Formats: sequence, C-alpha cells, structure tokens
Amino acid sequence: MELKGRTALITGAGRRIGRAIALRLARAGCNVGVHYNRSADGAQGVVVDCLKLGVRAAPMAADLEDANACRALIGQVLAQFGRLDILINNASLFEPMDLDHFTVQQWERHLRVNVTAPMVLAHEARAALRTAKGRIINLCDSATSRPWPSHISYVVSKGALDTLTQVLARAFAPDVNVVGIAPGVADWPADYDAETRAKLTARIPLGRAGTPQEIAAAIEFVLTDGDYITGAIIPIDGGRRLV
Repeated sequence: MELKGRTALITGAGRRIGRAIALRLARAGCNVGVHYNRSADGAQGVVVDCLKLGVRAAPMAADLEDANACRALIGQVLAQFGRLDILINNASLFEPMDLDHFTVQQWERHLRVNVTAPMVLAHEARAALRTAKGRIINLCDSATSRPWPSHISYVVSKGALDTLTQVLARAFAPDVNVVGIAPGVADWPADYDAETRAKLTARIPLGRAGTPQEIAAAIEFVLTDGDYITGAIIPIDGGRRLV
C-alpha cells in the first residue's frame, strides 16, 4: 500500500505509542485522524506536528467505552477526510486486577475498550475500508502468551483481541488485511519505578526495552509491504514471549 494520500484513524493517538504511529504515518504522507479521550492537549500537539509534515490531520474525541461514540467517530473521519483507508486500534485500558480484587465493572470496562470498541469501529468502517482495499491494525500484547495473574481482565481482553484479529481477517478477506502487532515493553507505564523496570528488562532476551518508534516502524512495514499478511499476530517484544 502506498501511504501518500491515504487516511488513517489511530485511536489513542495523543500520546505514547499512538503518537509515534501518527507521526510515522504522517511522514510517509498519510492523513491522520488523531483520536483521543482525555488527552486533548496531547492530541492537539500531534495534530500540529502532523500538519507541519504537510498532511491533513484533525483531533477527534470519543469515549471508546460507548459503542455509539465509536460509531460516531467513524462518521467524523469520513466527514473530515472523505475516506478511510487504515484503522489502527491502538487505544487500550491497562489496569491491574488479580483474583482477589476481581470486579465485574472493571472486567467489563476492559472488554468494552480493548475488544468491543475495535469490533464496533471495524464494523462501522467496513464499507469505506473495503472500497479502499485498506488495512486494520490491532495493537495486541505479547503478554497473552504468558498471561499475568496480576492483570486478569487486561490480559483476557487482549487475548480476545488476538482472536478478533483472526476472525476479522477472514471476514474482511480478500478486500482488507487485518493484522495484530503485539508489543512487549515498548513504553513504560508512568508508575513503574526503576527497580520494576530493571526486573522486567532482565527478562527480555535482547536485553532492553523497545520504543514506541519501533512499534510504529513495524506498523509502517505491515502497511506498505504487507500485502500478503493477514490474520497474523506479530510480536515486537525483544523475545520476551520466549522466556
């Protein structure tokens, strides 16, 4: 896929990995819908940076816990840009929950944001994506191969996203490629102290954490050179899933 002149919607694009993806695609000439929920200032900053790169960009607010807001988000993109070629489901809810602290409310929140929202967005965008012979990229997580009991609802929701990626790959074929990108450590949560970071890094065979830019580079590769890739969950984790 040639990215110049295409339009991508990136959820959670106001910060961290989403920001890196937006800027990477903008540098390749792709117009960008910069979705955010609470990171309004960050999203506006990403839009400004994308505009400086000579592409069109716009901030787009939506609460992904709300299915109707997800549907309206696709409408915003089509109204703003007139097309949608690429849907990148990057936004994610990441909260700890072990067995002793299980709540149905938190469980359902993870499912709504991490699984239901990508499904609703893909469904609402299906006509535009099929017309464009486009792409869907889901940000999965290599943790699903070694699930953490400290984050039950998160890991289960990401495992469901793996399955959704594979199901949508068949449902959209042959018109739209659907691929999962599964980071390991790519951007540290703010509350991880130096000791925790060192402990987790020691478990990575390549001996270091990844970066948002490396995840964005993998996504660009899949978009531009992945014409024969669909239904795959590609780990970008430094080998963390192996140990």
